[in-house]
Amino acid sequence: MFGKGSRLYSIVAMKCPRCHEGDVFETRNPYKKMSAIHKICPHCGLRYEKEMGFFFGAMYVSYMLNIALFVTCIVAYFVVLDQYIEGWLLMTIYVSITVILIPVYYRLSRTIWLNFFQSYDPDKRGTK
Repeated sequence: MFGKGSRLYSIVAMKCPRCHEGDVFETRNPYKKMSAIHKICPHCGLRYEKEMGFFFGAMYVSYMLNIALFVTCIVAYFVVLDQYIEGWLLMTIYVSITVILIPVYYRLSRTIWLNFFQSYDPDKRGTK
């Protein structure tokens, strides 16, 4: 389920959705060169940006990731933390976590968006 050939592997490892070998981003660290994405896969030659504005849809994926974090914080507050911290402190913590995770969300949302439109093709591995 998580090995090569699964979309989850491609998303978490931030690898090319077609060959699962080439990196999508130039660096592994999301806090260095956050938006430095390769134009094509260095391993199989897949062009990542299919057309101009292709990654605008990744905004919606990023929004869904942020909503998931928000819902998790709210549920944790009402189930566990209600008696320990105030609501304003929870919101401050949530906003701080969101700001810190912006580069991670940016990269995850683009990788997820790529995986919506391209599936794994073992025959394309190593054919540039």
